[in-house]
Amino acid sequence: MNEAKGKAITMSILLDENTAVVVQGLTGAQATNDTKFCLDYGTKIVAGVVPGRGGTEAGGLPVYDTVKEAQSHHHIDASVIYVPASGARDAALEAIEAGLGLVVIITENIPYHDLIDINYYAKKRGTVVIGPNTNGMISPGKAKLGIVGNVAWAFEPGNVGILSRSGGMCHDLGYSLKRQGLGVSTSVSMGGDPMIGSSFSYLLALFEKDPETEAVILFCDPGPSYEEDAADFIKNGGFTKPVAAFLTGHFIESMPRGVSFGHSGAMVERNSDSPSNKAQILKDAGVQVFEKLADIPAYLKKILKE
Repeated sequence: MNEAKGKAITMSILLDENTAVVVQGLTGAQATNDTKFCLDYGTKIVAGVVPGRGGTEAGGLPVYDTVKEAQSHHHIDASVIYVPASGARDAALEAIEAGLGLVVIITENIPYHDLIDINYYAKKRGTVVIGPNTNGMISPGKAKLGIVGNVAWAFEPGNVGILSRSGGMCHDLGYSLKRQGLGVSTSVSMGGDPMIGSSFSYLLALFEKDPETEAVILFCDPGPSYEEDAADFIKNGGFTKPVAAFLTGHFIESMPRGVSFGHSGAMVERNSDSPSNKAQILKDAGVQVFEKLADIPAYLKKILKE
């Protein structure tokens, strides 16, 4: 991980130009395409892991049967996983058992009981899990993983962190900041499934320690209680920098309970899951909540200038 490398002055959260990455499931179509974009961007991808394909190459990278075997030839800090849902648990546990500090799970619809195992062992071993059903992450000018940043011109290096439940909105937010002359420290697509590996509050704690990040944008969905947890974390002093938030899906409040929109994580089951309730809770914690997404960059430009 970055802190372990003694690079606190220039660190981004979780991912930078020194992070050595292995791609589990490298030979699949999406993995092949995303990996090419990542390599072109400068990400330090060193190998792929595909059981039964050891000793071959894919996209100019050596392929190994296991993460452990890859480790015997390369220093590895992180894994990005493209393995189908039926095998994602084993792939993630293999990366965690190998001691990797970051595991980014692109795979969607992993069974809940499998993800419970992943999160349990990740917490036990100190591994950060991003996803599942994530589009990836980017530390602009340094490195990217997944599809986030394939539209690289949308991001400029800067001091605003982005945490988004919607992967696609990472690009829109990055470009909106760029048009205001601002940039991004790290943008994380947290994952669109109802259960994910890392919450807003956990990632906010990393941004709090990051000297490059001066403010954070939260792009929130209806559904699970990650926003409520973040509000408690902020209210209790866990995050002290400016936070701007946008909550999508207000129209869902007029729809029947249990209907999801956009992705499976955006599902209102209780009154507390509604965008209006989440917005009020965040406001009560001192977060600036916006009704128009386009207003956020101008607000951040103003307060950061001040």
